[in-house]
Amino acid sequence: MGASFTQITSLAKRRGFIFQGSEIYGGLANTWDYGPLGVELKNNIKNFWWKKFVQKRSNIFGLDSAILMNAKVWEASGHVGGFSDPLIDCRSCKNRFRADKLLADYYNKEDMAEISEGLDAHELLAKLSDYQIKCPICGKRDFTEIRTFNLMFQTHQGVTQDSQSLVYLRPETAQGIFVNFKNIYHSSRAKIPFGVAQIGKAFRNEISPSNFIFRTREFEQMEIEYFCHPDNSLSEFKIWQKTCYQWLLDIGIRPELIKLREHEAKELSHYSQATTDIEFAFPFGWGELWGLAHRGDYDLSQHQKVSGKDLRYFDALANKHYLPHVIEPSLGVDRLLLALLFSAYHEDEVDGEKRTVLKLSNRLAPIQVGILSLTKKQILVAQKLADKLSDDYMVDLDVSGSIGKRYRRHDEIGTPYCVTVDFETEQDQQVTVRHRDTMEQKRVGLDQLGVYLEECFKE
Repeated sequence: MGASFTQITSLAKRRGFIFQGSEIYGGLANTWDYGPLGVELKNNIKNFWWKKFVQKRSNIFGLDSAILMNAKVWEASGHVGGFSDPLIDCRSCKNRFRADKLLADYYNKEDMAEISEGLDAHELLAKLSDYQIKCPICGKRDFTEIRTFNLMFQTHQGVTQDSQSLVYLRPETAQGIFVNFKNIYHSSRAKIPFGVAQIGKAFRNEISPSNFIFRTREFEQMEIEYFCHPDNSLSEFKIWQKTCYQWLLDIGIRPELIKLREHEAKELSHYSQATTDIEFAFPFGWGELWGLAHRGDYDLSQHQKVSGKDLRYFDALANKHYLPHVIEPSLGVDRLLLALLFSAYHEDEVDGEKRTVLKLSNRLAPIQVGILSLTKKQILVAQKLADKLSDDYMVDLDVSGSIGKRYRRHDEIGTPYCVTVDFETEQDQQVTVRHRDTMEQKRVGLDQLGVYLEECFKE
């Protein structure tokens, strides 16, 4: 049974995953704060990704570049001149929309295999007219001309606000990798093929952020730029397709909820040889989860041209310099977290009552072990147990309420195992371990609990 947006957003706030930003002041549109459980889940996602793609790979190196960069970086990358949305206003109700989004929504509604991306303002307006697309708010057909709106947030550094002090909040993390390309391959003695991985915040002044944390103005990316020889780049692209898809399965996304969508030629950027999106079946339809782009040598060549610095790689065996091609797997942390909540959400019935379960993988669950005591007399034992297990697991000490309600709470937040200190613990030195998904219970000796849980978390 799939979850609705209402179910997920309600769960997210009620259990402390995600809160509305600045809520006590009426909020700030499309800003979200990650609560105690949300920040744990988010960190677990990032750690899982980092371990797979950096820790376990000898040819991928980490980076944490600055959010604020020289404005020339964004001129070279094309963001200053071309990073914009096509905006259109309804004259009747005064609401503003992205013209390409109106067209895409129409295509989805009519189940049409058309593409709204890559069309210029004239083509978009013609399509809106041809299909007689109406304003989704008031139902009228009275749109303005299409105008372009740059998506980058501007600010100024220093005490003056002139063109010399203009800087931008980065709209992507990739450019920090490209401008450090030579620093990294020299300092790390990297050999092609190699990659650079980065996790960090990016900012886009979206005109129509939507669908909870799916599309936001402030978001976090997990991104790799994988540098390879031009002759091998397409084969490397295919390898990354399989790698990214499999990683989503490994992290717990249900296979029926994801699919690969290869971009058609007319969708590709002028510098791109191939692009594939891994899409997720959200309640509003299929949406991009992970983007995989073959960027060629566009970025390095642009930065080499604008900066005047030689950014070529020297191949000692071939005794020649060249600009490597780049494969870019780019994944949004926030979107993946949302997809995981939908994928893990499950409802069943126990003793005639509905039970909500988040079937998150053991290592992703924000609380990995719940420690429960049946009476106040066992709290001291439960506390000592929680202190001991917290060296290896994220532990929650839960000592109030009926045992049934506490189990339901932990099921709903995804806790894979609950350990209950009960009336017999003091006599037999055993506790009851309950499994979230099967609800099976097993008596385990206190001296064997660590080994038992270790085996459980290997599964």
